[in-house]
Amino acid sequence: MSSATPRPDAGQLAPGTFYTMCAALGFAAVSILTSKAVATGITLATVLAWRYTMAAVVLTGYVGAQDYKRIPPREMYGFLFIGGFGQALLVYLALSSLQYIPAATLAFLFYTYPAWVALAQAVRGAERLDARRAAALALSFGGIGVMVGMPGAATLDWRGIALALAAAMVYGVYIPVMRTLQKDHPVAPPSAYSKIGAALAFLLLSVGQQSFTWRLTGEAWLTIAALAVFSTVLPSVFFLMGLIRLGPVRTAIVSTVEPFLTALLAVAVLGQPLTLPTILGGTLVVAAVVVLQFRRERVA
Repeated sequence: MSSATPRPDAGQLAPGTFYTMCAALGFAAVSILTSKAVATGITLATVLAWRYTMAAVVLTGYVGAQDYKRIPPREMYGFLFIGGFGQALLVYLALSSLQYIPAATLAFLFYTYPAWVALAQAVRGAERLDARRAAALALSFGGIGVMVGMPGAATLDWRGIALALAAAMVYGVYIPVMRTLQKDHPVAPPSAYSKIGAALAFLLLSVGQQSFTWRLTGEAWLTIAALAVFSTVLPSVFFLMGLIRLGPVRTAIVSTVEPFLTALLAVAVLGQPLTLPTILGGTLVVAAVVVLQFRRERVA
């Protein structure tokens, strides 16, 4: 008899897919909205300080209105500093790459993070590097090679590529660490503490750079508010709503539309070109993510 992941109710597939697509669209807009905000004349650190401060206020208000169990101080500090400062590091690395590479290239390079998770778990001995994971790694690294090595990719700045891949690697370490910290808690409270920690990190960075200001243009305020609400808080909620209805495997596969949505938004909003190496390499990276989601059925 074979046992597999339980199938979601047929009536939940459409709404689950819709919520997951909404989450992907919100996350896809992060680099686009960040580029627009920085273009108003403020630094990236200031944009992110305000983005995470606004998001932290919204999430903290939501958590405060619910009847969640109190998190012990030691674990709370873990979410604040490991979760928050870790998130700040990977976000800053990723979005700093936009100075050097197009948003679409960043999206696909960052999307190699599942391969880095698989590699890190294999190195730690937590998971075996089986044929499926090895194939996913080959696809992912092959995609990177196509994006940066094909004719037509010569104009890519290696500083941007390094920053984007560094962000993906940090995220690859961040995910299992946060899973361990978060395993005994619902999602919302740790997320709120992580947003507070990230806000503190970016406030310290922007103050240290002497760039922090609240004298922003109307366009900057609107763009940052959109970042906080539509590309930070709401996508997190929509993702969880999709996850509940679809389960982790289908949710992960539907989420692979995210880098393609980023590429389309970059063309439509920023006027950035979408090159053949980016499309081909990005497709290989996304294929790696899909391969990683498939599990062989166990026979009992």
